[in-house]
Amino acid sequence: MPEHEYDLFSIGAGSGGVRASRVAAGLGARVAIAEERYLGGTCVNVGCIPKKLLVYASHYGEDFTDAEAYGWSVGERSFSWPRLIENKNREITRLNGIYRELLDGAGVQRIDARARIIDPHTVAVGERRFSTRHILVATGSWPSLPRIPGIEYAITSNEAFQLKELPQRVIIVGGGYIGVEFAGIFHGMGVETTQLYRGRLFLRGFDDDVRKTLASEMRKKGIDLRFQVNVERIERTDSGVVATLSDGSALEADQIMYATGRTPNTRDLGLVEAGVELDPKGAIIVDAYSRSNVPSIWAIGDVTDRINLTPVAIHEGMALAATLFEKRPTKPDHEDVPSAVFSQPQIGAVGLTEAKARERYAEVEIYRSEFRPLKHTLTGQEETTMMKLIVDRASDRVLGAHMVGSDAAEIIQGIAIAIKARASKAQFDATIGIHPTTAEEFVTLRAPVS
Repeated sequence: MPEHEYDLFSIGAGSGGVRASRVAAGLGARVAIAEERYLGGTCVNVGCIPKKLLVYASHYGEDFTDAEAYGWSVGERSFSWPRLIENKNREITRLNGIYRELLDGAGVQRIDARARIIDPHTVAVGERRFSTRHILVATGSWPSLPRIPGIEYAITSNEAFQLKELPQRVIIVGGGYIGVEFAGIFHGMGVETTQLYRGRLFLRGFDDDVRKTLASEMRKKGIDLRFQVNVERIERTDSGVVATLSDGSALEADQIMYATGRTPNTRDLGLVEAGVELDPKGAIIVDAYSRSNVPSIWAIGDVTDRINLTPVAIHEGMALAATLFEKRPTKPDHEDVPSAVFSQPQIGAVGLTEAKARERYAEVEIYRSEFRPLKHTLTGQEETTMMKLIVDRASDRVLGAHMVGSDAAEIIQGIAIAIKARASKAQFDATIGIHPTTAEEFVTLRAPVS
């Protein structure tokens, strides 16, 4: 008789937990996974996928206008938020089913309930107890809200995906990528949109040229973007909400949405009782192999607060399965991870920002270009694309690539391969561009800026 009922018990069926469980089962491990909410986690249900669908929907207004410059006559048009949400929900349900089939097909036992750790080798689901060699915590994160008067009248991104009606006026609080993306979504659907951020400039952690360029572009589109201001209290009115701001002014809107960060989802999981160390934010502290201080308890994804991106969680899950069940200890690689913000226009980034590069390298060269895309030479839109390369002068290695503009995410994905391969600026220069494209600018940047 085996010592334990399972080799791996995963808590959380998001992208990371599902991938780790499937791969582990494929390697011969006996695996169970418990999920109290929805298969696919944040990304599938209230994150990447539905958000990108809403971004697509919100951009059609501009597309209809631009089409006229290219000879198309666009007739009367209208937008139905309920129809969009209905179609989005149908797609999410389909994806939930795919995740279910993937787990079942891999032989992973699914448990649709909340699980809690009892000790380093025991997990409880209700009154049932399961014995396991290893426990994986992949419970993700959850939107956090500040403690201010009236915060109960605010929504988060979770609720925004299920609003019954589209508001006419919305206030978005927060300067991270979620706030920026929803500002573009609501504005594109005709909502009067105000975004507030307490700092000097939003999107902390991104390159400063990216941050400045996007702020300018959002204001051009008509979004009321306000920095160095915060909400002190929220009050309910007959027509919506009123937010009193730190500068003494007040804003009235139909909805106020907070996107002020996410907290690792570790409450009431039994982690502290089992001896697992958490950081001040509640994230599980893990080593380079995703192992906690308790040898049998592991954690991946947002719950560790390392790099909170779906593909990173998937990568960490695959590395964990190899470490535990393939006798091939594998550290997740967190260097040069590309990322995107589906703002309007988009952001794509990989590698070091200019500020980080200057901290680490003696001398860096900056190559930057700003221009109006070919498409808008006919539309008359004043949208600007910004592209930037950061190069180590001593080695000629390209340390970072950053872009604001249409299809930035698609373009940066390809550039990320070159950055990961430690390509030199000379190799970028030797690559022939595809003309006419925006992407060719990355291989035609010849003169560094001062």
